[in-house]
Amino acid sequence: MNPNDISPIIREKAPLILAEIQKAKNILLHCHPSPDPDSVCSALAMRLALEQLGKKAIVIKGDSDKIPEEFMHFPGADTIVMKNISEINLSEFDLFIILDSGSPEMISYKAPPVFPMPLRTIVIDHHASNKMYGDLNLVDICSATAFVLYQLFVLWKIELTHDISLNLFIGLYTDSGGLKYSPADYRIFEVAAVLVKNSPDFVQAIFKMENSLHKEAIYYEALALSSVETFLGDNIAIASVSSQQLVAKGIDVSFTHTDIPNMLKSVIGWNIGMTIIEREPGHIKVSMRSRDVEKFDVSKLALALGGGGHKAAAGTRIMGVTLDVAKKLVVSKAKELYNL
Repeated sequence: MNPNDISPIIREKAPLILAEIQKAKNILLHCHPSPDPDSVCSALAMRLALEQLGKKAIVIKGDSDKIPEEFMHFPGADTIVMKNISEINLSEFDLFIILDSGSPEMISYKAPPVFPMPLRTIVIDHHASNKMYGDLNLVDICSATAFVLYQLFVLWKIELTHDISLNLFIGLYTDSGGLKYSPADYRIFEVAAVLVKNSPDFVQAIFKMENSLHKEAIYYEALALSSVETFLGDNIAIASVSSQQLVAKGIDVSFTHTDIPNMLKSVIGWNIGMTIIEREPGHIKVSMRSRDVEKFDVSKLALALGGGGHKAAAGTRIMGVTLDVAKKLVVSKAKELYNL
């Protein structure tokens, strides 16, 4: 990447973040609930970069029971500590670098930490809905947190080793939908070219990630697709699955991360594709994708429901209600926001 193409906000915040890192000895990193590759790979890449800077750092798994099996071949994934933020003794750390998390609930929805925390916090993210809750915040609206980290690492003169490069590429590739989701631009292709040159086994890494499904994931997709309903003049297509259905089919919630919302929004006329999954009674996860980000900015809908994300892809959690109540709430809020 041409140094002139580095984002101005990243250029401004890079020395400030580096100064905080240089003051710290022990640094905490995390994966957000139901982690995606950008969350996991960004944390792993940052840990490796911090080690180059002479720091001790650990990555914790966060709320999820485990890191998805299809992510465990990412470089360094075997070092992730299987703990939630509430199980960590924060007095052992000088700094908490919070990645890819627009709000404290994305650190933990089970027990969101209260800010300010008893240690310094830095938030690095790419979601427009970020609540700027850290002591120092770097939020650049772009394709992936991994893309933000690449620019920081260039400015910090971090050596882009194979393991750092592969993690950054997987994060960038997945969160940009294979380098095609808005706001993708020429820069992500330039960066991707650098990263795959440094990690020529990227094809095998992507293959392992995309071809490690269990049969339960297919059973979940069948349940979800058989449940599809459309609302508000067919503008919104929703697949909904209850916890009772998951239990009856022997499907663990870890197998509900397939990309049904994108499949739904690919249909002409279905401008928002959505899944509403009851992970357990009283805990509803909503994932949204938009076909037309100007008319149907799903980050607005997610934000109105207590979540966040991008114009094209967003999500939220709704707690303490039934699946049917959550569905009615989502549809009602969408009708109001989009004047349908």
